[in-house]
Amino acid sequence: MKEMLEALRAASRQAIDEAVDLDALEALRVKYLGKKGELTAILKQMGGLSAEERPVMGQLANQLRAEIEAAIDRQRTELGRVMLEKKLEAEALDVTLPGVEQPSGHKHPMYNVLDQIKDIFIGMGFEIVDGPEVELADYNFTKLNIDEGHPSRDWTDTFYFTKDGRILLRTQTSPMQVHAMETKPLPIRMIAPGRVYRKDEVDATHSPMFHQIEGMVIDKGVTMADLKATLNLVVEKIYGKGTVTRFRPHHFPFTEPSCELDIQCHKCGGKGCPTCKGEGWIEVLGAGMVHPKVLSGCGIDPDVYSGWAFGMGLERLAMGEYKITDLRLIFENDVRFLEQF
Repeated sequence: MKEMLEALRAASRQAIDEAVDLDALEALRVKYLGKKGELTAILKQMGGLSAEERPVMGQLANQLRAEIEAAIDRQRTELGRVMLEKKLEAEALDVTLPGVEQPSGHKHPMYNVLDQIKDIFIGMGFEIVDGPEVELADYNFTKLNIDEGHPSRDWTDTFYFTKDGRILLRTQTSPMQVHAMETKPLPIRMIAPGRVYRKDEVDATHSPMFHQIEGMVIDKGVTMADLKATLNLVVEKIYGKGTVTRFRPHHFPFTEPSCELDIQCHKCGGKGCPTCKGEGWIEVLGAGMVHPKVLSGCGIDPDVYSGWAFGMGLERLAMGEYKITDLRLIFENDVRFLEQF
């Protein structure tokens, strides 16, 4: 039996030293020390030994078990060290290698124009306000003097959420006028940029979702001259000194008198082209003096206070700023297009 233990010692030592990974090492532990392992098989033969031999063989067997366990632990530590070295070598970073250039992004051209407008109005003492895109019809229409039956309230033009037409996606940022007049102390100078939604046909100058900037001033002694001077200043700040504008009489339920501001087409210089639909002018915004009924409905005395308001399409301003001929390019997110700006 002693010879069997010595043979197991030699075989186990060699096998453990030659184990190449932890799985192989675990298999050897089971092979030699497991319940059905080789050492256990030898110990089962101790029943045939004399009473004097059993303690001696038992001591040798226990000594061998301890040697095998120690050898397995040493090899496990060595394999762990080798594996760590290989991992560190594989994951090593050569700091002398040239870096990989990562392209950096930039603001969308439309938001560049929005930032310009914000800076212009902030410089004139205006406050920037925000409001909900899901709006009540009372704020989107009724409190702006747009009664039932007005074409803009038609289901073919507006995205409604409820069958009774009480809740909708706002068609303009004008509801922010009402929110401001109901909640803010006088005088008021504010702009409200944001997304609006209309069932417009998608063509070179229209989209069912677009961005507007609403502006309003409420104070004592405000006149139409203040409105025109402010808007001309904004246009020149955006498009440059000497930009040609025109104010046309118009009608909006929430302003009286009302007007529209056009800029001369940047594409054709006023001669007429597809971008301006042959007219030579591009409509930029609608504006006017806040209607006395709107002021009264918000608790403001129209005999004491007056005001003006405007709403402009941000996309059209961006088209003029960057000479973009098709509004749809702004929403397509084609990198080849955006990289130009």
